[in-house]
Amino acid sequence: MGFQKPSHSFTKIPLKGLRTNNLKILFALSFTVFINTNSVAQDIPIKRKPIKAVEKPNIIKKDSATVSVDSLIKNKENLKLIDSVQNDSIKKPKEFLSDIVTYSADGYVALNNKDQKIYLYDNAIVKYQDMEITAGVIVIDNNTSLIYAGRVKDSTGYSQTPVFTQGSNKVEPDSIIFNQDNKKAIIFNSRTEDSGLNIFSPITKRENDSTIFMKDARFTTSENLDDPEYQFISDKIKLVPGKKIVVGPTYMEIYGVPTPIALPFAYFPLSKEQKSGIIFPTFGEDTGSDRGYFIQNGGYYFAISDYLDLAVLGDYYTNGSYGVRLESNYAKRYRFSGNLAIRYENLLTSERAFPDFTQNTIYNIRWAHTQDAKANPNSRFSASVNLGSSQFFRQSVNQNNIINSQNNTLASSVSYSKTFPGEPQVNVNLTATHSQNTQTETINLTLPTLQASVGRIFPFEPKTGAKKGILQNINLQYNTRAEYRITTTDSLFGKSEMFDDALAGMQHTIPLSTNFKVFDYFSVSASTNYQENWTLNTIRRSFDQNTQAVVTTDINGFDSFRTYNFSANIGTTIYGMFPFEKEGEDKKIKAIRHVVRPSLSYTVQPAFDQYYETYDVVDANGLTTDQVEYSRFEGSIFGAPGNRYSSSVGLSVGNNIEAKIRSKDSTDTEPKKITIINNLNFSTAYDLAADSLNLSPLRMTGGLKLFKDKMSVNFAATLDPYALDNNNVKINTFNIDNGGSLFRLTSANVNMSYSLSNETFSRSGDSKEKDQRREDEAIRANGRTDDMFGRTEDFSSRVYTEEDKERQKEKEANLSDYNYKIPWNLRLAYAVNYNNTRRENTIASHSLMFSGDIELSPKWSVGASSGYDFLNKGFTFTQFRFERDLLSWRMNFSWVPFSNLSSWNFFIGIKSNFLQDLKYEQRRQPDQRLGN
Repeated sequence: MGFQKPSHSFTKIPLKGLRTNNLKILFALSFTVFINTNSVAQDIPIKRKPIKAVEKPNIIKKDSATVSVDSLIKNKENLKLIDSVQNDSIKKPKEFLSDIVTYSADGYVALNNKDQKIYLYDNAIVKYQDMEITAGVIVIDNNTSLIYAGRVKDSTGYSQTPVFTQGSNKVEPDSIIFNQDNKKAIIFNSRTEDSGLNIFSPITKRENDSTIFMKDARFTTSENLDDPEYQFISDKIKLVPGKKIVVGPTYMEIYGVPTPIALPFAYFPLSKEQKSGIIFPTFGEDTGSDRGYFIQNGGYYFAISDYLDLAVLGDYYTNGSYGVRLESNYAKRYRFSGNLAIRYENLLTSERAFPDFTQNTIYNIRWAHTQDAKANPNSRFSASVNLGSSQFFRQSVNQNNIINSQNNTLASSVSYSKTFPGEPQVNVNLTATHSQNTQTETINLTLPTLQASVGRIFPFEPKTGAKKGILQNINLQYNTRAEYRITTTDSLFGKSEMFDDALAGMQHTIPLSTNFKVFDYFSVSASTNYQENWTLNTIRRSFDQNTQAVVTTDINGFDSFRTYNFSANIGTTIYGMFPFEKEGEDKKIKAIRHVVRPSLSYTVQPAFDQYYETYDVVDANGLTTDQVEYSRFEGSIFGAPGNRYSSSVGLSVGNNIEAKIRSKDSTDTEPKKITIINNLNFSTAYDLAADSLNLSPLRMTGGLKLFKDKMSVNFAATLDPYALDNNNVKINTFNIDNGGSLFRLTSANVNMSYSLSNETFSRSGDSKEKDQRREDEAIRANGRTDDMFGRTEDFSSRVYTEEDKERQKEKEANLSDYNYKIPWNLRLAYAVNYNNTRRENTIASHSLMFSGDIELSPKWSVGASSGYDFLNKGFTFTQFRFERDLLSWRMNFSWVPFSNLSSWNFFIGIKSNFLQDLKYEQRRQPDQRLGN
């Protein structure tokens, strides 16, 4: 903007520090000025004498700074645009503006009575209705109802560029011409943002607050509009803020280099609300199983409501394979949230009539539902479902679900619980569960399980005060469980045959217990348990002399049996303190504390022979050769009652060893406590009623926490006191009496895990950053959360989430840290299992696995997951990962170099979900012909 220096004087009102509320001017034909010097007081009208007519001022000069608007107004092209702004079908008001114009400036305001213009300089602000303009210089022309705004130029360049705000829309141009009457505007070199899309246009015509036209514009999702990594160039753009963008012929540039990526026109919805629309597919070639070229992840998105959506997606391959997916998310604030995904794939390998042709139909259903804790304190509904074909995660071609493919179990649970407060409290729980072994393809279902319980009742408790003694602590409960259980296979799931072997029953339990103190230091508890079992499935067995085989007949009908038992326990806690320093000494180890928790128990389990029957085994000559005992409840849902009397004494000893050491922090007044041995337990039992093998094996378990709790060590072992005969069968002879040691080691296992990072060796401790989505996925898959089996990739979803954005911002905020340290993390897992039950003396499994990542820079990271199997002398599952943040783009590459899951995937695409379909992706799927 430009002015020439004025040759005449004009009125100046210094406004240094004057704010918007301190000056309001209402334009009228009489040019009455309202001045308010106090923002609290009311406007006071003051009649001023007419200002002496002067020529149009052409310049405002302050020090070395010069601003100009003449070039903006006198330019022929701009005059045409100004005419288009002024000429409008809307009839102008003849006398008054429709609202008050409010303005201020830090420099000064110049009023020209002759030309009916006002000049504002230095941080000028003009407000009119929902419009606000801030700029270095602003000229208000009352004759034409135009407002001119521009920036200030000085020896250092330009500053105080205009900012035009109307409603929720904001534009940052070099200069503006705005019509107060029809709200049209001409904007030069405008910069605006809408729904994450940054747009620059040399010339913009704003028709109103709902329609904007741009010429020779460029748009991008890059935050750096001056030097974007990529941008789209279009000669015509129509923008309806918050609703849509329509562009004419458009082509793409990458770092200023034109690319062959071009479109004759394009339409971009900008609504901040959910909108239904087409999901553009991806194209490629499947080289893993000769399925040919494909179209993947195309479909339609249904924005059903603010609480529910649905995406219908599909894949098609040129050899005839196809896939269909339904994905839905739902949520209601403070109530519940969840998601549902159904996948179905019909996969053909090779071509029909070829010898290697195969056809597989696989599916998977995943459902997660979470109820807000505040929704209802007395009832709760939750769901975690993961069921489908056993081979789905190994054969699906549109994802690489490493966690599920390495896990042999799929599990699901849907439950509803209800609590009825009161005395006593009643709890009811209804649950449906699913467990599936993907190796044997066996499926176990409970449809459903109903559980109910009544809270503890103390019939002899005092009305006031604490309960004391045996009598007052007597309490009883009532628990019931009804279950319908189905065991089937993958091939029969969903068919009527899956119900052929279903089991149903109900179990009632009434535990009665009490506890009390003996000699102040010993805690004694005693309990008895009554249980009644109802079943609808029993059997009858007989021996067929003709076929010389046992015949089992299933009987459907109600039957029941009852059991009971008695147990008692006495235990105490012993504390031992071993000081290492005397008074006045300052040693590193202050003391060691040993806590011992011995416990002695006694259990009586009666024999329920009344529920057992016998059948005779007869040879071909009709002679009885054997008599076999069985229970008709064998194979029922809760099993058969025991027929062997047991009177057992159990002994267990628990140990904890802790140490007090001098803290490295000199400001700490108390020594630091560390755990040396955590829960070192020994347990065994002796059956007084058994005729042989009375002593049970000695079981030892324990755990250690080392290196500031970074390393966890868990170990267990089973020691058997009895010897084996020559056939490796346990005999009623102690091993030491048979020439051996006191105990025979029959099994043992050790598991260690160690997590460390660049923060491990600093005082700040370990970083807690984690990917919650990946951890949730591992939990749903019943797998590991430490990436030992690699990371899952879902090719149908490449969304860059808010969590990803926050993680990247945190890295960039700590950019200076990379000058002296490189973030990294490493997770190790070691496991060994030993088996010697029948003199096998073998290592059942022995492996070391690791997973780690290193960030070479805030935008570049590499990672790997692998390990070594010492037993089979080979590498475990191995995956390499490379990730690169390319500002507005992201790139990643993953590679599984060997195994039947050998594959690789390369992806580069725009982060913004607005342009997420602009991507390049290549991958090699695992070859299904290699087997699973």
